[in-house]
Amino acid sequence: MASGNTPRYTVPGLTVEQGANLIDVLQLRLHALNDLHLTLKHIHWNVVGPHFVAVHEMLDPQVDRVREMADDVAERIAALGGVALGTPGALVSSRKWEDYSIGRADAIAHLGALDVVYTGVVESVRKAIETVGEIDPATEDLMIEQLRDLEHFQWFVRAHLETAGGNLRTADESTEEGAARRATQ
Repeated sequence: MASGNTPRYTVPGLTVEQGANLIDVLQLRLHALNDLHLTLKHIHWNVVGPHFVAVHEMLDPQVDRVREMADDVAERIAALGGVALGTPGALVSSRKWEDYSIGRADAIAHLGALDVVYTGVVESVRKAIETVGEIDPATEDLMIEQLRDLEHFQWFVRAHLETAGGNLRTADESTEEGAARRATQ
């Protein structure tokens, strides 16, 4: 059975080796997007407090769009001649980040932690764009579109974390737990 990393063919204009390199990058993006949509649903189900309705309802369109992004990435992998590995086991064994760490918590605490998650995803997409941009403009375009949407979603999250003075309450936090704690102070 094909692993997804060694296609027998790819799209016209690319070598099989270039296709394989793109597939490798896209596979990590697929894992990140699948993980993100599950994390967003986890937050959706476990958010509490006075901002419950606003955050609960804000997350569903994000979940839907992130799932569409994952589908687009998986289809690009297939077009390049690869196998899109979308199983939970493949995700867990390949991911390079820890599982989301906040359970049932105040909406603002979750948003503080989610800001850290979005920062990690956005930074990794930017790095992937640099890599694929040297090989394939079609894959680069797909990722740029997704980057815009992810940054837009992070802006929605950060609007809840911003002070009246324009400061981000969680600006210096790099962990989900630390950001969740600072967001509610």
